[in-house]
Amino acid sequence: MNIRKIALLLLVLVAGVVTAQQKKITLEEIYDGTFRMQYLDRLHSMNNGKEYAVLNTDRNSGVKTLDVYSYKTGEKVNTLINSSEIDGLDYFIGYTLSDDESKVLLSTKLRSIYRRSSLGVYYVYDLESKKLTQVAEEAIQEPTFSPDASKVAYGLDNNIYIKDIKTGETTQVTKDGVKNKIINGITDWVYEEEFAFVRAFDWNADGDKIAFIRFDESDVPEFSMDIFGNELYPSKDTFKYPKAGETNATVSLHIYDVASAETKNVDLSGFQNYYIPRLEWTPDANVLAVQTTNRKQNDINLLFVDAASAKARLILSDTDDAYVDVTDNLTFLDNNDFIWTSEKDGWNHIYLYDKNGKLINQVTKGPWEVTSYYGYDPKSKRVFYQSSENGSINRGVYSIKINGKSKEALAAEEGTNSANFSTDFTYFINSFSDAETPYVFTLNDAEDGDVIRKIKDNQALKDQFDAYVISEKEFFILPINGEELNAYMIKPKDFDPAKKYPVFMTQYSGPGSQSVANSWSAGNGYWFQMLAQEGYIIVCVDPRGTGLKGRDFKKMTQKELGKYEVEDQIAAAQALGERDYVDADRIGIWGWSYGGFMASNCIFQGADTFKMAIAVAPVTSWRFYDSIYTERYMTTPQENASGYDNNSPLSHVDALEGKFLLVHGSADDNVHVQNTMRLIEALVQANKQFDWAIYPDKNHGIYGGNTRLHLYTKMTNFIKENL
Repeated sequence: MNIRKIALLLLVLVAGVVTAQQKKITLEEIYDGTFRMQYLDRLHSMNNGKEYAVLNTDRNSGVKTLDVYSYKTGEKVNTLINSSEIDGLDYFIGYTLSDDESKVLLSTKLRSIYRRSSLGVYYVYDLESKKLTQVAEEAIQEPTFSPDASKVAYGLDNNIYIKDIKTGETTQVTKDGVKNKIINGITDWVYEEEFAFVRAFDWNADGDKIAFIRFDESDVPEFSMDIFGNELYPSKDTFKYPKAGETNATVSLHIYDVASAETKNVDLSGFQNYYIPRLEWTPDANVLAVQTTNRKQNDINLLFVDAASAKARLILSDTDDAYVDVTDNLTFLDNNDFIWTSEKDGWNHIYLYDKNGKLINQVTKGPWEVTSYYGYDPKSKRVFYQSSENGSINRGVYSIKINGKSKEALAAEEGTNSANFSTDFTYFINSFSDAETPYVFTLNDAEDGDVIRKIKDNQALKDQFDAYVISEKEFFILPINGEELNAYMIKPKDFDPAKKYPVFMTQYSGPGSQSVANSWSAGNGYWFQMLAQEGYIIVCVDPRGTGLKGRDFKKMTQKELGKYEVEDQIAAAQALGERDYVDADRIGIWGWSYGGFMASNCIFQGADTFKMAIAVAPVTSWRFYDSIYTERYMTTPQENASGYDNNSPLSHVDALEGKFLLVHGSADDNVHVQNTMRLIEALVQANKQFDWAIYPDKNHGIYGGNTRLHLYTKMTNFIKENL
């Protein structure tokens, strides 16, 4: 060996040496806030595009202020609200400015219902007159200003109401709302969870009409959960939950005229109308845009409804052999031409259509994905978006002319860039991170991307990690089953290629998801570093069916959730086991939710590959999961029984050989604990020994108090004892 090779080897060995001063991460530190990440507070871009508002809280007095800052300088220029100066209101939690910024909705006494929904007591504060008006005595949902801020529409007890701020008069728009039967203007459980919205009503541009969706849940089966609480007798939480193949709510569309107090029914029977996943008024106050889809969700119709006649016409139909994603990317130009995103060329891209649905041009093109659509600036005629064109594990921010020309890379440094634009697209706040860099926030010029100033970084956190044993996250490509899969590996800091190490695989693997990303990873990322300190190699592989590699890669798992992903994870583990430094007899896998479904399947179907597995809140049969998510990928059990059953962990319990830990929260309204109970019974009847834990009254996130610390301690101990 020559001198140069010896020197290089010494450098490698020195780089992996753990110094005496460095210490190991502990679970207590992960969950007691030792590693504090600095984020930007939620901001609201003001109409002038040059200023933004931020809600601040004085930690000593508890006083909240809504302060306005200059984008360019970061200096405070004004205080819109000071809670200590509002007569009749001691505090508030959140705020929403009216379109004209003359009034503010203030929220108090918020109480979560499900993932996105909440109830609260709301007030309107007039910024000029300083007058405070309570919207309703009761806790309400989704209060929304009319465009001129003269009224607030809201949901209460499954009905829609309108409060006139000036007169104080309240009008009840609908009167047939009944719990677990009829809902007006607020989505049901499955729409909220899978179509990701709660407010199912919208004001038109003139503020004289409200369009809303009505949900008839009468025939939807109910699901009940025991809530153990602290009382002598548990209570029950009962709600409508359509599982795969079961009856969904019947939805209908209506338009309410504020002046006449009349409601028109919109006939959608001539279109794909099983679901109505989106509605919004166009800039034309007489034209309502509605998106509808069939039960398979592979044909989305964009409809324009004439408010005067309540007649609907088809503008666009986006179809796919598998499914079409519902997004919030629809954007209207002043003349009702519109921007739409679609995977129709094999990658997710931006398209421009005229108001009659005729394609004008494809705005973005290439073998990469538009991952976020930020908006359109009519002055510069530019579209702003985030994409993976600098590599599928990276994200960059770009702008392009609406004609598809003159593309500008605004923030495309290798890593993950995400933008928040000012109202007039003069500036954007860019958040950047990569695997080695915690979040850095900068103010950038939206024309060329130049950094104007640094707003906040996490250098203190980065410096803090210098005192700890931190390993590099190494990205690589793993050739598996004819595909090149994205992967990363975290080795022990003192890694010795001459030794053999156990491998702990982490994954999610769900449709369109991505776990292998060049971004900072807190939470589980710290846990993985802790496990690497204990001598484990951490590996993550994104299998077929995950996202950012085109339509065909993502949708090839259609009707077979859990087949190809499991094959890929098993094959990946076997490929890793062939490496000289991997102990092929000590490979484990874990996951949460879809990842728990995968971990269960992997240890059952890969009994000769995996020594142990941990499944947290897993789906154990897609027959138990909700209709909208499941049928999007699997169709119904009636149509695809083999796809459901052949890929269910319940069908493979007889093959379990390794160590298995099964965890669930008893109050999981999303993936019901029924999934785990059925798997427990199947394992018991197969006479398979395993470990399990139920966390009382905990939802899908399994958190609260010491819960996360307890859970991760249990999982860490299980890994140490069995891998």
